[in-house]
Amino acid sequence: MSRTPHAILILLLAFMPLIVRAQIRTDKVMMMGRNALYYEDYTLAIQRFNTVISAKPYLHEPYYYRALAKFYLEDYAGAQTDITTAIDKSPFNSRYYQLRAICYINTQQYALAIEDYHTALSQNTTDKPSWHNMVYCMIETKQLDSADLALDSVLTLWPSDPTHHTMKAEVAIMKQDTLLAEKYIDRAIELDPYHGTAWSMKAILLLSRDSCVQAEDALDRAIAQKPRYTPLYVQRALARYHQNNLRGAMSDYDRAIELDKNSYVAHYNRGLLRAQVGEDNLAIEDLDYILTVDPNNMIALYNRAILLDQTGDYHGAIRDISAVIDQYPQFWTGYRHRASILRKIGDKYGAERDEFRVLKAEMEVRTGTYTPQKTTRKKEDRDINAYNKLITDEQEDNKVLYASEWRGKIQNRKVELRPLPNYLLSFYRGQGELHKYVAYSTHVDRINNRHLLDQPLCLTTQEATLDTALIALHQQRLHQRVPSTKAIQQALDYYLVRDFDGAISVLSQNGITTSDAAPLVYFLRAQAHQAKALALQGDDTSTLLEQHLSLALQDISKVIQLDPQFAYAHYNQGNIYLQLKQYDQAIESYSHAIETNPQLPDSYYNRAIAYIQTNQKEKALADFSRAGEMGIYQAYSHIKKYSKE
Repeated sequence: MSRTPHAILILLLAFMPLIVRAQIRTDKVMMMGRNALYYEDYTLAIQRFNTVISAKPYLHEPYYYRALAKFYLEDYAGAQTDITTAIDKSPFNSRYYQLRAICYINTQQYALAIEDYHTALSQNTTDKPSWHNMVYCMIETKQLDSADLALDSVLTLWPSDPTHHTMKAEVAIMKQDTLLAEKYIDRAIELDPYHGTAWSMKAILLLSRDSCVQAEDALDRAIAQKPRYTPLYVQRALARYHQNNLRGAMSDYDRAIELDKNSYVAHYNRGLLRAQVGEDNLAIEDLDYILTVDPNNMIALYNRAILLDQTGDYHGAIRDISAVIDQYPQFWTGYRHRASILRKIGDKYGAERDEFRVLKAEMEVRTGTYTPQKTTRKKEDRDINAYNKLITDEQEDNKVLYASEWRGKIQNRKVELRPLPNYLLSFYRGQGELHKYVAYSTHVDRINNRHLLDQPLCLTTQEATLDTALIALHQQRLHQRVPSTKAIQQALDYYLVRDFDGAISVLSQNGITTSDAAPLVYFLRAQAHQAKALALQGDDTSTLLEQHLSLALQDISKVIQLDPQFAYAHYNQGNIYLQLKQYDQAIESYSHAIETNPQLPDSYYNRAIAYIQTNQKEKALADFSRAGEMGIYQAYSHIKKYSKE
């Protein structure tokens, strides 16, 4: 009995260097991941943290840092999952709740964000960003009384912070107490005379009182602090317009469009101002832009009709006015205008018909009291009779935003929503694989270990480009007699020189010789059928194309029947269904691929595309997140795009 503890001690001492080295190795990988985060290489950081999590899944920090990397990539759902795991493992770290709350804000789950900020503040009552962001969420959810109380606490802790005074002002404005709002805005300016947000909010209040001179002065000060903030120029243009300074207003709209070429309000209002100063062709350009992004904007369409009339394009003007009248059958101004244009082109009958409709309507209308109308309208106001009014830019653009400096990079790349390619049987791995996943199959391994073929087989998603020497090698082998045991090699020789019919013929005649090779034979023949179908795309051979896809589907189904655990067959089957637009079957096939091999990233990515096609956005985002985590980084571009839709 006395020897047992001694023996255990010896074993511990023997393994101690290995344990220490393993600890040092994971610590080093963890540090490498944090370094990658610092240098904004988020995808590399995710790889490093994946390694640490695989080795030590009980740690909480790698989940937190991987969540942070996903947040930088705007994968908020994926970040929420990771940070929740980190919180479960370490529930007393306020940083974790702050990060999850920011994720909730970006997915507009403000109530959950408020809960997390309450928890973070219970652990650290002087955490300024958490107070700020919690108030922001309360404002977004219209919990104005709660926001007021929270801001009272904030101002007790930081009485000299002008930002919180502007937030108090915003709450007061939402409660329609403009006098109290002005008090807090003035206090913010007193604390910081260079606070751009406070000056812009003051300008909004002044504009609402028609104090345009003072509003312009306030906007001058705001622009001095925020010279690249587009809404300020739009607001100042409106202040100048109300002072009849049309050229000054137009220069502000020019600057706004220079900063943001997609500014709807700036384009629309500049178009109306250009029309007022006689720059008709330039005004038409602005209205063309508006109608490109908003084709159903009848007000813009009628304004363009007026300009087309003035520039001599009578048929274009009639086309636009007719479209407006179709939408607004009682728009009598439109009938009068169309009648005048019809007379210009000699259509007297058409003109008289429109004039009679107007006359009949005037006889039926009862007189009423005159109400002065404003010279501006809100963007959402679609009253066609307000066609000649400028759009006011709402204070929405001047709201205090939540506090965060976290940003992403790779998700800003434009990526086409295109499925990843099939897994192919080949002798060569192509250059430029989309991710670092290396496909492994026991079927391929068994063939290679038997050394039946002249070259080892592999599975790849990227076909290699053969040089002249390799093409000559495969053509030479095709002229040699080969035993039936090399049918796969001969079929691949045909396939690589792009003779798909030859490959199909070889496999059909003598390819299935042994039961253990049969799955690969059917797999390769399905591959050849799909390649033939791809080659037929664009030709007037739709029947033949569908025939090859159907045969490919039969062969891949046979592979699955022979080996239900062959994940790559399920995946390729999903791709065929996706090509045939049979999205439910594709989802089922990809799900089977994931069940048999949860580490196959392509299945998550392509299943996400199928989910997008069936309007299952939440499931698609979850799959894109998993694919991105596993190395398919173009998924983050889709996450950003579809999260906003």
